[in-house]
Amino acid sequence: MDTESDDVNFDDPPFIPDWIPVTGIQLRKAGVQFDAIRVDGDAGRRLADSLGRLTGGDPGPVVEEANGRRAVYFLVAPGSTSHRAWPDTVTRLTAGPNRVSYVPVPALGGQTWPLSWRYRPGADGRLVHTLLLRSALHELERDRPVS
Repeated sequence: MDTESDDVNFDDPPFIPDWIPVTGIQLRKAGVQFDAIRVDGDAGRRLADSLGRLTGGDPGPVVEEANGRRAVYFLVAPGSTSHRAWPDTVTRLTAGPNRVSYVPVPALGGQTWPLSWRYRPGADGRLVHTLLLRSALHELERDRPVS
């Protein structure tokens, strides 16, 4: 018998961070549980896929929008995006003096259109690694064809 399985309670529901709504979509104030980097359109999806490959499919929580600008939100540690150079194609959603930003967060299931999880949050509560995100973004920017 595997002794490690003795410590597992299969009746407990999986850990869900308290900032994820039970149903629907809610706006969360940036700077509290996380900040976000928003990259619109196909560039955001390519960036999410690149991070997924770099991290073995677990880059941290990434939300995508199906309509409008088709934004992709990378949830990062609060304050981790400041004092860093970001490309013009990026929108930083942070909090600070005279600045308030809100990040849309969908529930893990049910009706959340137009938002969905491209990568769900893990049980460990880890967010997207800001420096890895920035490096992957700069790499994609460098490889982008000039038009």
